[in-house]
Amino acid sequence: MNRPLTAVIVDDEDLARGLLREYLSSLPAITVIAECGNGFDAVKTITDLQPDIVFLDIQMPKLSGFEVLELLEKPPAVVFVTAFDQFALKAFDVHAVDYLLKPYSQERLREAVDHAIERMQRNVPHNFSEIARAARPAGEYLERILIKEGNKVHVFPAEKIDYIEAQDDYVSFRVEGKSYLKLQRLSELESSLDPKRFVRIHRSFLLNIERLSKLELYAKDSRTAILKDGTTLSVSRAGYDKLKELL
Repeated sequence: MNRPLTAVIVDDEDLARGLLREYLSSLPAITVIAECGNGFDAVKTITDLQPDIVFLDIQMPKLSGFEVLELLEKPPAVVFVTAFDQFALKAFDVHAVDYLLKPYSQERLREAVDHAIERMQRNVPHNFSEIARAARPAGEYLERILIKEGNKVHVFPAEKIDYIEAQDDYVSFRVEGKSYLKLQRLSELESSLDPKRFVRIHRSFLLNIERLSKLELYAKDSRTAILKDGTTLSVSRAGYDKLKELL
């Protein structure tokens, strides 16, 4: 690179940040411009400073490392830092993502930085949503949904969602009488939610079945779902078959 890369360190442990900062001080290719001790600070700092690379802990209170990336409009290059997690490490290997497994050596850090710089030069993109899904243990689903609205972040427990509607490249979450838009595909979201709770009743709707009051026949091979608050949603033939399996 023609200049040192700017970097932000994100880790909730002071000692971990200090060790990483010390290791990075020996690498002329990296200049640390900020440190963050939690995910919310990380989102603001990364958005404001636009660093070239982020060293990002995965297991943190408030927001995980994956949730931090989810809230960034333009994620920088990332080197994940994690304690042993077999699912995450497998996902990283499959998707060729750089990571540091705690405890790591200075040499291992140097290797991760070199790989990250190489990928930046080749402009290799990563789908962090896909990596996050792959890193989740089998049978474990999203417990909460994060939606960024301007400078505000909404955090909703999954069980509070009434239904989700596809709107072009966005999905609309209906929660307690209000709607919230998020740039995401409905099919992508469906695979991350508990299928025993959320059912694809139509190509445009993903329903929390706990909100279902009754089903009414609308026409041949089509039905309408009546929710407990009176909302009506179209149910396709395939969606009806899925509902019958659960009800």
